[in-house]
Amino acid sequence: MTATPPAEQDSPAQASHGLVAQLLRFGVVGVISAGVDFGIYHLLLAADAPTWLARAISFICGTTTAYFLNKRFTFGASAGGRGRLAGFVALYATTFAIAVGVNALSLALLPEISFKASVAWVISQGTATIINFVMLRTVVFRR
Repeated sequence: MTATPPAEQDSPAQASHGLVAQLLRFGVVGVISAGVDFGIYHLLLAADAPTWLARAISFICGTTTAYFLNKRFTFGASAGGRGRLAGFVALYATTFAIAVGVNALSLALLPEISFKASVAWVISQGTATIINFVMLRTVVFRR
């Protein structure tokens, strides 16, 4: 009988390559999810919804899309238990408040321009995206 050598740990180059691939997949999922978010935001604004409500609803729709796509394609997580769900809920409750708050702050601080709502959305989405990647990778879908 021959002994099987212990599994080698990832080299720094392999770990870096894995992170880059993960960031690329996160980016693709982010574009899709942002399209859902942005589209719903503007549909609701066109229907005369208050901006805070449009941003809240669009964030929930985009975030839900992102969670399921990231779970499957970015982080390769299998069906998670209650711990993963609790982590998801806590993360997205936090980023929800941040996204809606940053959107409102941006609307208050930006000059009056025709595409002000879109610029505010981009600023709030960028802030939420950075927080989400770091927390999804290090807390919710850690291996």
